[in-house]
Amino acid sequence: MSKTKVAVTLESTLLDELDDLVAAHQFPSRSGAIEAAVSEQLARLARTRLAREVAKLDAQEEKALAEEGMGAELGAWPEY
Repeated sequence: MSKTKVAVTLESTLLDELDDLVAAHQFPSRSGAIEAAVSEQLARLARTRLAREVAKLDAQEEKALAEEGMGAELGAWPEY
């Protein structure tokens, strides 16, 4: 995947912490650490968006729809 260079402004204390992590070999470079942080945050936002959308669903209505679609097939299922 191609990469694009961007300029980022950080508080000096954040940059010091970031440099400490790079020095401790937690990340290969400042860029690697920032890329990992952005990627993780975007994934977290995507999960919370999914959770918000799921919370909008009516559980009873979803159950009724699922059971309605399975009605004809339930008789063909073996007993357990």
